[in-house]
Amino acid sequence: MKFDKINNKGQARLFKNPVLEFLTKGHPAVIWGMYIPILSYLIYIGHVNYLLSLTSLLLLFLSGVFFWTFFEYLAHRYVFHLISDNPKLQRIAYVMHGNHHHYPRDRQRLFMPPLPSVILASFLFVLQYVLLGSYVFGFFPGFIIGYLLYASMHYAIHAFAPPFKFMKPLWRNHHLHHYKNESLGFGVSNIFWDHIFGTAFDLTKEKEDKAKVKELMFEKKIKK
Repeated sequence: MKFDKINNKGQARLFKNPVLEFLTKGHPAVIWGMYIPILSYLIYIGHVNYLLSLTSLLLLFLSGVFFWTFFEYLAHRYVFHLISDNPKLQRIAYVMHGNHHHYPRDRQRLFMPPLPSVILASFLFVLQYVLLGSYVFGFFPGFIIGYLLYASMHYAIHAFAPPFKFMKPLWRNHHLHHYKNESLGFGVSNIFWDHIFGTAFDLTKEKEDKAKVKELMFEKKIKK
C-alpha cells in the first residue's frame, strides 16, 4: 500500500454514512473494558461447567496467547497487506489496515472498533469451539488477550519511545515497516515470526531516520 503522500494530521474518511464512520473508531480503554469481563466469565465457565483444572486453563490460556502471535503475523502479512487489482479487495484492505499507513497518527483506529470486534470474535469463538471443544474456554481468552496486548503494543509504539532498551528492536522493526519496506517487519507484538519466515529487518545495517520516525508518532496534545 504505497501512498503518494502520508498524512500526518486528521484521519481517513472510510464511510460517507456518519453512523458507519463512527463505528470504525475505538478507544483502548473501551475495548479492554469490554473484553475482560467476557473473558473472565468464559474461564469461569470452563472451570465450573466443564471441569477444566486451573493448570489446564493456564496452559490453554498461554497456548492461546502464543497462537495469537502466529495469527497476527499471518493476518498482517497476507490480509492487511493484501495485493490485488480488484478494487473491492483493495477497499477492504484499506479499511482494515491501509488507512493506518495513510494516516499513521490516527489514534482511534489502532484497536478494532467494538461492534466489528465482537462480531469477528464471536465467529472465531465458534470456529475454535468446533475445533477444540471445551478447551476453547481456556484457549480463546488467551487468544483475545494476545490480540489486546498486540493492539496495545501497536498503540505504544506510535505513542512514545521504547521504555526499556531491550524493546527498541521491536519499535524499530515497526517504524521501518512503515517508512522503509512494507514487505518486511510484519510482527508488531514480537519479531519472532519475522525471523522464522525471513521477513525481519537487519537492524544492524538499517540506520534510523529520526525525521520519519517522528512523523509516525502521535502528536502531543497541547494542554490549555
